[in-house]
Amino acid sequence: MSGERPIVTAGIDVGTSSVKVALFRTSGDGKEELLSKVVERIRRRDPKVVARHCYDLALADAKLRESDVVYVASTGEGSMVDFRRGPFYGMTTHARGAVYLCPGVTGVMDIGSLHARAIKIDPAARVLGYRMTSQCASGTGQFVENIARYLGVTLEEVGALSLQATKPEKPSGICAVLAETDVINMVSRGIARPDILRGIHESMAERMSKLLRSAGVHGKVALTGGLASDIGMQSALNAQVHGDRGDDLELVTHPDAILAGAMGAALWAAVRHRKIAARKGPRGAEAVA
Repeated sequence: MSGERPIVTAGIDVGTSSVKVALFRTSGDGKEELLSKVVERIRRRDPKVVARHCYDLALADAKLRESDVVYVASTGEGSMVDFRRGPFYGMTTHARGAVYLCPGVTGVMDIGSLHARAIKIDPAARVLGYRMTSQCASGTGQFVENIARYLGVTLEEVGALSLQATKPEKPSGICAVLAETDVINMVSRGIARPDILRGIHESMAERMSKLLRSAGVHGKVALTGGLASDIGMQSALNAQVHGDRGDDLELVTHPDAILAGAMGAALWAAVRHRKIAARKGPRGAEAVA
C-alpha cells in the first residue's frame, strides 16, 4: 500500500438547499489530505448547474485539472451530478465524513434539510444501525429555514437569538404545517422571537434524542449537516441528551460539519477506486491511477 501513488478523489453532496464539494488526496499509506472545499446555496437554480459550478470552483481552488481526479462520487440527490463515476448512500458518507472530522465518534446525528438521522457506527465508519424522522416532521433544516424567513431573521442569526430566550415556547405538533401554524399564533400573541426559536430547538432536540436512543447510539456523537453549526440547536440538544441520558452521550461537531457528506463521499471514493484498480492488476491499476 505504501508504494502506491497518491490519488485525488472528489465528493459532491447535492442537498435540498445547498451543494457541497470536497477534494481529497489519499496516499498509499492511507494519509488523507483535504485539498479544497466548496459550499454554495442553490437558491432556486438548477441543482445540476450549481453542482458543476461548485466542482469547477473546487478544482480551481486546488489548482487541479478535471483529468487529475480519478473518481467523482456523489451523495444526496446524486442523480443531479451527471459527471459522477458512482454514488454513495447519504448515511454512509456522513458516517465516514464524521469520523474524518471528529475522530473517535461512535455515532452521528445528521440534521439535514429534509431529514434528521441518528446513525450508529463502528470505528471504521461502517453503519451499524439508524433511525430517522419522516419527511413531514418539523425536525429538519428546511423547517427552521421557513420559520426564520417568517420571523424576518437569517439562518445565521437563529442560533444566537435562541440562546437569548427566557421563556421558550414549543410548537405543539410534529407536523411541519401544524408547527408553522403554531408559530404564526405565537407571533400574534406577542411571543418574542428568541423564545419561539428556542422552543423550536427544544422540540427538535426531544425528537433527536429519541432517535439516538432508538438507534442504540452511545459515547461520542458527531453533529453533521446544515444545522450542526446552529449554536442554539447544539445547546438545546446538549441539554436534552444530558437530561435524558446523563453522561451517556457526548456531542461534538466541527466547523466543516455541513461538508461531512461530501467529504465522506470523496474518502469512500478513494477506497472504491483502489479496489477496482487492485482487481485489474498492476497494469490496469497504473492505467486507472
